[in-house]
Amino acid sequence: MLLLTTFVAVALYSAATFFQWQILKGTRRQPRTTNQLLSWGGFASHTLAAYLVLHPDSGIHLGFFAVGSLVSWLVVAIVLLSSLRQPIENLFVGVLPIAVITTLLAGVVPEESVARNYTGGVIIHILLSVLAYSILTVAVLQAVLLSRQHSALKHHHTRGLVASLPPLQTMERLLFEMLWSGLILLTAALASGFIFLDDLFAQQLVHKTVLSIVAWVLYTTLICGRLFFGWRSHTATRWTIGGFILLALAFFGSKLVLEWLL
Repeated sequence: MLLLTTFVAVALYSAATFFQWQILKGTRRQPRTTNQLLSWGGFASHTLAAYLVLHPDSGIHLGFFAVGSLVSWLVVAIVLLSSLRQPIENLFVGVLPIAVITTLLAGVVPEESVARNYTGGVIIHILLSVLAYSILTVAVLQAVLLSRQHSALKHHHTRGLVASLPPLQTMERLLFEMLWSGLILLTAALASGFIFLDDLFAQQLVHKTVLSIVAWVLYTTLICGRLFFGWRSHTATRWTIGGFILLALAFFGSKLVLEWLL
């Protein structure tokens, strides 16, 4: 069942990515509902595959690839739900290939980490952390698109990618909506960690904690810069990417070292 749902998700996500890329390049015209249906079908299969990976009989499995699949599942969910009310389908080109890779690795590659039973408070902290990271992943993809759009408009290139995107002001507004949501969730995740975890600065957690706090400072500075100094476009992109790199190192770097290198 795990292999079946994994390969169905990979196939549907891949088809949706291909069609969206064709639309993005302007070589294919196609109703947006087609890609929506393909993406929702892949998401449904991904949901079952992620559940089977994360919930073996002995508890909750939070290995490196399992968490990667969970994060990509949440990222796809956020983009799909947001695309129902906002024109952000072009994010499929960045989001769905990530989901293909993480779903495939989680379903095929065996991991040495064992499943565990967690307390309710720790589960809340984990869910908040994963959701914050997922929203900020979507934000960094949005920031990259915004940067490309700003550069193209600056050089008077109005075809291809730019023609398929919403106005620049709308793209910026969407980016900062994502950043606000991600920052709120990251704040809640850090607060819950201090409340529910015994020692956030223990040897195996200190790097994750410090990097997450530094990322929180970067995102908070970016939001304040937007509110008080009107930071836009390239400045927002650089700060968004910088914060995301720190969170990626905190979120996956520590798991990679602990589970695969040590």
